[in-house]
Amino acid sequence: MHWKILIGMVLGVIAGLIFARFGYQQLIIDWVKPFGTIFINLLKLIAIPLIIASLIKGISDLKDISQLSKMGGRTLGIYLLTTVIAVTTGLLIVNIIKPGLSINEETRQDLLEGYGTDAGSTIELATQAQGKGPLQPLVDLVPSNIFGAMSDNGNMLQVIFFVIFFGIGLILIDPKVSKPVKDFIDGLNEIVLKMIDIIMLGAPYGVFALMAALVAEAPSLDLFQALLWYALAVLIGLGLLILVFYPTLARIFTGIRYVEFFKGVSPAQLVAFSTSSSAATLPVTMERVNEHMGVDDEVTSFVLPIGATVNMDGTSLYQGVAAVFIAQAFGLDLTLGDQISIVVTATLASIGSAAVPSAGMIMLVIVLGTIGAPAAGLALIFAIDRPLDMVRTITNVTGDATVALLVGKSLDKIGPPQVRQWDDYYHKEENS
Repeated sequence: MHWKILIGMVLGVIAGLIFARFGYQQLIIDWVKPFGTIFINLLKLIAIPLIIASLIKGISDLKDISQLSKMGGRTLGIYLLTTVIAVTTGLLIVNIIKPGLSINEETRQDLLEGYGTDAGSTIELATQAQGKGPLQPLVDLVPSNIFGAMSDNGNMLQVIFFVIFFGIGLILIDPKVSKPVKDFIDGLNEIVLKMIDIIMLGAPYGVFALMAALVAEAPSLDLFQALLWYALAVLIGLGLLILVFYPTLARIFTGIRYVEFFKGVSPAQLVAFSTSSSAATLPVTMERVNEHMGVDDEVTSFVLPIGATVNMDGTSLYQGVAAVFIAQAFGLDLTLGDQISIVVTATLASIGSAAVPSAGMIMLVIVLGTIGAPAAGLALIFAIDRPLDMVRTITNVTGDATVALLVGKSLDKIGPPQVRQWDDYYHKEENS
């Protein structure tokens, strides 16, 4: 599947370039892009049912509340640690490359004029979020209407809260009473997983459509050249996380080899790249980590839905780089205290980022506010945000999978037999 998705991605880029070259961008937008949109909608369609079924099943399969608290504590602790490391990595790189110094006044004004409207709407949303008070995120965590919360993928954290609450209640009641509910949830979970298998049959075609449309709609190359150093700083940081940090963590703590790690997670990474949405990629991530990387479904059904909402390592790194880049572009000198503030604020802001495309932009306004950088500087990075957002989502998804492996190993929910069988599995798959 990952080869089919990769081929679809490459063919989509080629088709987009060819059609754009001959001036047929509108043909791609009208007749090809809708199939990519349908693919994303199908993945988003299944996200909430998947969280409900898998998370309730995972929690209800636990023996008691102590197991839940142990898993939850380790999950959140590791997520917090990786996020801090991600932001710090981004700050180190952006201070070495100093991409903001390459922006001249003329380019800055062109970007501000071209993307000022987008920046203004984002600033307005962030201002509304800031004006709600310090405990508003805690208030937003508890839904007043669970059916209303389930109607929007942006409220995934509220759905997770309800599902965990429901699962705890299921553990605490008499097993005879809970058995019919558990049987229903088990059946629902199997149906949802089968629906994911069916959706993934169309993944190569959906990715083709998304990539063709992205290339056809891309801004001019001149604009990208002005932001080359900024993009390079972000990509170096994200590349270090994806290619070095996560596989090294997995190797040290679980014994999984580098190639095996990427064989397991690569289809989810490719879907993440094409959709730019951790929520849309969640069904694929869960399937890969559970069935192809050997992590018990008790762990994947708990760790990964939470990770898709609160673990945004790629977003956190980008916020750190973008904040310093904008400050440099406007000639602001940041002290060590300012940069520590970025680490803290970006870490906390990433927890509140919705698992949807470009949600990090809204949270970036809050980060900029902590260091006194002008929020209008967002206009400087809008032009190149979409392709970087695609790579950020790969980072987020890879981080989620890595933490699932670490938590699974720490709870003895990933066994050596599964790891040893991987080579045989791929060998047999290639022969067949």
